[in-house]
Amino acid sequence: MRAVQLAITAAWLLAAGQASAATIDLSKPYGNKSGCINKNGQEVYAEDMLLLTDEAFVTVASACTFTEKKAQADGSLLVKAQCEAEGEEGQTPAQFTIKRSAKNAKKLVIADEDGNVMGEVSRCK
Repeated sequence: MRAVQLAITAAWLLAAGQASAATIDLSKPYGNKSGCINKNGQEVYAEDMLLLTDEAFVTVASACTFTEKKAQADGSLLVKAQCEAEGEEGQTPAQFTIKRSAKNAKKLVIADEDGNVMGEVSRCK
């Protein structure tokens, strides 16, 4: 009986360790080329700008500040945010899913709550 409990505990710890190893680390910014150039503030204007940090997701026309982040069982990150759009007043709630790219595990894919891919980003240097 004790051996069964130990085996179950070991399997659970192994699964938990694998899940935590697969989590997405946003301690350093991610972006496309123009997003990474702008990681320290607006330096260039580019229509395709995408910048993802631990606190926000920024495009050329909007800025979303994260209010909640939840790691999902599949290793993705579910993020709730308040967004401001250029030319509009106030904030609107939004939800994003951030996951590893199927094509390149070093890249992240950002999708809106309907599953529409907003872009793919790499860790900024």
